[in-house]
Amino acid sequence: MHLEIITPDKKVFQGEVQQATFPGASGAFQVLKNHAPLVSALAKGTVTYTTNDGVQSLVVDGGVVEVRENEIILLAEKVVD
Repeated sequence: MHLEIITPDKKVFQGEVQQATFPGASGAFQVLKNHAPLVSALAKGTVTYTTNDGVQSLVVDGGVVEVRENEIILLAEKVVD
């Protein structure tokens, strides 16, 4: 799956992932390969994703995620340091 994490200021991450977990507005959820299409609002929380280098994580301050045909686009309001 291809994941892009974008804020209004910059592209934070772009690459292939095996799985990703998001802080949905109604609770956390995980996306795996061939996931059904979805669009979800995100709450403030931790996004984790697994690359060939291992598990990565970052904290977003809300946003929207779209999943479609093994493409995941996360539009984050901001990434918290």
